[in-house]
Amino acid sequence: MRTVLWNKLARLDYYNNIDYLLLEWSEKEAQKFIDEVYETELILRQGNIDFQETDIKGIKRCPICKQITLFYR
Repeated sequence: MRTVLWNKLARLDYYNNIDYLLLEWSEKEAQKFIDEVYETELILRQGNIDFQETDIKGIKRCPICKQITLFYR
């Protein structure tokens, strides 16, 4: 199994997205976002799939929802 580490900026951005959803949308939407990120993190940990390559060598992208993309290496 792979290890998933979040850098400080990524973690801050994650929490900011949750705060935004709670303020502008609903708890249900925030929980849906949290669940989507959790599921994506599980997929990355299992290492069964790699997502789309980017123009930056070694960096891949995974859409979480229409407005949010997770980048990883």
